[in-house]
Amino acid sequence: MSAYLKKFFQYRDLLFQLVSKDIKTKYRRSMLGYLWSVLNPLMMMMILTVVFSTIFRNDIPNFPVYFLTGQLIFNAFSEATNTAMSSVISNSALIKKVYFPKYILPVSKSGSAFVNFVLSLMALVVVLALTKTRITWAILLLPLPLLYLLLISTGVGLFLSALAVRFRDVVHLYSVVLTALMYLTPIFYPITILPDAARQIVSFNPIFHILEMFRCMVMYGTVPSLKANLVCIGFSIIALCVGMLTFQKNQDSFILYL
Repeated sequence: MSAYLKKFFQYRDLLFQLVSKDIKTKYRRSMLGYLWSVLNPLMMMMILTVVFSTIFRNDIPNFPVYFLTGQLIFNAFSEATNTAMSSVISNSALIKKVYFPKYILPVSKSGSAFVNFVLSLMALVVVLALTKTRITWAILLLPLPLLYLLLISTGVGLFLSALAVRFRDVVHLYSVVLTALMYLTPIFYPITILPDAARQIVSFNPIFHILEMFRCMVMYGTVPSLKANLVCIGFSIIALCVGMLTFQKNQDSFILYL
């Protein structure tokens, strides 16, 4: 761990440059540029609100905020892990020419996804204002779930990036896993509609716990309990340790598969 942190500090400038490059590349030649970080979740929220309000029976109070909080959290995790998974493969030419800590690549992808997520929070601010949602001081604790989200996304990204180098099928399989994870996360439905057996399965989903903490702070002004924080910390530690150990164990053999 100390060696990881030492190299991370030495190559922090490279990390910042990679994050900046990713953000600029994503919106290059786009007329609206960074505004898409706000417009995309807003448009999706409006479509789903209309669908669930007119076609399906929807008993969720303040559904626009309920859905948007879930969408933002899940999309951030999805973008961070998806881009991190392919980061080593897509930079194979750079790895063969220049030495640098390879884990910088997936970490930078998680970082750029997190920056995009922070920008997209402006969409949530707009919807909170339009729906006249009551804001309390608990919203000042939002950095907590956001930190847990970043740590878990980074750990999963490290794990996937190491596997994807040796087993390219992981890239295709992960899209199926993300779809299943989306339905196991109460983004557009309340957890109360699930039977007890399904709730037990959902309880093993770390994104569910982060989303619940984030949503309760924003919508209900609830301060997260110690238990909720310990659960998220536990998931974060597990994700980071598994991701770092998997990456460290396989990184020396990457060159054989690129």
